[in-house]
Amino acid sequence: MKKAAIFIAPGFEEVEALTPADVLHRAGTDVELISITEDKSVTGVHGLTIVCDRVFEGKPIDEKDIIILPGGMPGASNLQHHLGLTGLIKKYNNNKQWIAAICAAPMILGEMGILEGRKATCFPGFEHHMKKAHHYPAPAITDEHIITGRGVGAAMEFSLEIVANLYGPEKASELREKMVVPPIAAH
Repeated sequence: MKKAAIFIAPGFEEVEALTPADVLHRAGTDVELISITEDKSVTGVHGLTIVCDRVFEGKPIDEKDIIILPGGMPGASNLQHHLGLTGLIKKYNNNKQWIAAICAAPMILGEMGILEGRKATCFPGFEHHMKKAHHYPAPAITDEHIITGRGVGAAMEFSLEIVANLYGPEKASELREKMVVPPIAAH
């Protein structure tokens, strides 16, 4: 069974955290929501409070197949300033393990230099954080082991992009059909 960790900070974008959690669960993934605070309950940018599976501190993060960073402000900024999490991101990047970030959260990867020379996307207005990335306004982009998503409206495409990378495009297509998600029209 594949394993995913979604990191939750105060001010997170609820849809960008819960859509990947739901879609990955449907794909058969063991999904763990991890609070970066001392409390398992975390309130998002729109006032919805969720109860995470655990807090970051206290015990090591088990090896995951992917780590996921939802956007929202100040959620993404709160993630960016958590030293334990940025250390984990560095480790995953150095080992070429899957990292996914959506909306404002790609700024974390950009500021860390991880997106340099890569194709990536982010929420409009955050491009200056992308630090030498090749920015495209696509819903979701994969470049090697890095997956980025544009914003809340792209949360489903971002989630299906993760599934396609972890399980293959057939599984993503199967889920798209079961969840009645229309394919993106080619321009």
